[in-house]
Amino acid sequence: MSGLARVQGDFQDYLLRASDAVGAHVLGTARVPVATRLGIYAGAYRSRLAEALQSNFPALAQLLGEADFHALAAEYVRTHDSPYFSIRYYGEALPQFLAAHENYAAAPVLAELAGWEWTMTGVFDAADATPLTHEALARVAPQQWARLRFTWHPSVRRLALSWNVPQIWQALTEDGERPQASLNPAPLQWLLWRHELTTYFRSLTDTESAVLDAARDGWPFGELCELLCAELGEAEAPAHAAALLRDWVGSGLISGAA
Repeated sequence: MSGLARVQGDFQDYLLRASDAVGAHVLGTARVPVATRLGIYAGAYRSRLAEALQSNFPALAQLLGEADFHALAAEYVRTHDSPYFSIRYYGEALPQFLAAHENYAAAPVLAELAGWEWTMTGVFDAADATPLTHEALARVAPQQWARLRFTWHPSVRRLALSWNVPQIWQALTEDGERPQASLNPAPLQWLLWRHELTTYFRSLTDTESAVLDAARDGWPFGELCELLCAELGEAEAPAHAAALLRDWVGSGLISGAA
């Protein structure tokens, strides 16, 4: 190991595990001893991670308030290193942290809100792809439809939420009147995606949720229609399949079909 690599490794060990080996590489003075010098860097490192959390979870920060979010960030930073080169991904485990931590598990809406914000950020940052058009779909030969499989836009995400998180998030981000947290009678399915530079979301019926998940798992169109027949009956299934596909294509959810 080179001298530089050793210094870098020791410094990382100090930041992440409070190892004191790096002290041998640092010159202190009577005015600013080694421990003080290193402490400045450690404090700056933790502050930068806390700032990243606030940037990635602005609605959660607003909901908790400055003091409570600062306490949350400090505890998360204390227990979670940054495993990526980019700080953009710091906070990936915050929803699970909130769901399990004794200070926050009693308010599960917090974990769901964090999960929603993280998913929305992933939707916005996802790779782009050219959406399939209705005109391109119309050129598919009739004999190909039964085995037709769809390629989905990279931004498409699915979430099941037990709380009215989208409404809370919308109020917090748009400075609207904040609704009270309320538990849904049953978990509600949500679809999130991006078209060009705009992020969209909407709730799903149980039927659309089942068909959408099957389609994303690679089921051919013929099997999707059979699933709809089982859900709705043979009389309603064809029109419903056509309506779903028309909406998916029109919303830019599908980027290919073959």
